[in-house]
Amino acid sequence: MSDEKTPDFLFRDPAAPTFWDERFEKAFMPWDRAGVPAALRDFVERSAPMVTLIPGCGLGHEVALFASAGWDVTAIDFSAAAVRAARANLGSLAEHVMEADFFSFEPPHRPQLIYERAFLCALAPALRTAIVERWAALLPPGGLLAGYFFFGETMRGPPFGIGAAQLETLLQPHFARIEDAEVQDSIPVFIGKERWQVWRRR
Repeated sequence: MSDEKTPDFLFRDPAAPTFWDERFEKAFMPWDRAGVPAALRDFVERSAPMVTLIPGCGLGHEVALFASAGWDVTAIDFSAAAVRAARANLGSLAEHVMEADFFSFEPPHRPQLIYERAFLCALAPALRTAIVERWAALLPPGGLLAGYFFFGETMRGPPFGIGAAQLETLLQPHFARIEDAEVQDSIPVFIGKERWQVWRRR
């Protein structure tokens, strides 16, 4: 018998838009915190505005934070259902959200910041190298990759956890870590397993 709280799903491949379409359409979003996490708020308050890209934006809560602070922000998702949900959630800021595939998307302005929030852990580990290489290609030297990274061993996903040493091995050819901090306001699925980090493009 299925858990009443978890809908039955037809699609099982998180690399396909249909996987995420189905979950947004059934309002099954355990990764959504319905707000903006504290470390990001602090980062925005202490930083000068940057051209920002948010891959895999979900409901787009962070878009409102960046836009209200005067940042040039573009959020993308390859799930049409996610884009519709984000645009509905953002109202007058809906124009900041675009339906696009991260691996082929060409931003209207070159990002100075890529915000990471449950994007790396949303896709299968086999795609990690391609994700990191795309981050590196999009950012200029000195550009920042900032956000939340999900650590730990997971037999199934998403979310797919990663080891700290493995993340460093992936990122260090292109990036140098300049911030690393505990997260105090994680949602249940991430409690004790995520860290706020900022990496600078070499």
